[in-house]
Amino acid sequence: MSALDRETIGPLIGIAVLVVVMSIRLLRGQKQRPLKLEWMWVMPLVLIALACALISQFPPQGLEWLWLALAFGAGAALGWQRGRLMAITVDPQTHMLNQQASPEAMIFLVVLVAIRFGLRSVLSEEAGALHLSAAFLTDVFVVFAVGLLAVTRLEMFLRARRLLEDARAAGKIVS
Repeated sequence: MSALDRETIGPLIGIAVLVVVMSIRLLRGQKQRPLKLEWMWVMPLVLIALACALISQFPPQGLEWLWLALAFGAGAALGWQRGRLMAITVDPQTHMLNQQASPEAMIFLVVLVAIRFGLRSVLSEEAGALHLSAAFLTDVFVVFAVGLLAVTRLEMFLRARRLLEDARAAGKIVS
């Protein structure tokens, strides 16, 4: 297989996998799923631990820490918006929480993945000219993803807790 074939097939396989994964997410997003407040902290904690383990292998130097902080901030800002797009409902009888991905949240996620894919290809080609290591670029994308996913969960947790408190207060009978 020539180098050109590998350069062509690699991105095509990535796009095919992305289409399959996003199709599955779209199908699953159509259904309401239970939302358990008591477990919402687990995924962010796991992601933070994995990011710390990854970053500790090749610790950033100097201004790289600033870039990681900016990546986390950008991910957090987009994560807050993504969290706001997730539909959360409270059953008025049982006070059970449910979540459902809105079509806007799915489109938002597809756009973010497409931007990441585009940036990855551009930065991987220009990394040498910009004096950036592959490990550092990986760290930036990982920290961005942690910010995105952790803050999505945080926004959903805060909103779900408020909705649950409101539903419980509305259910109380005042004599």
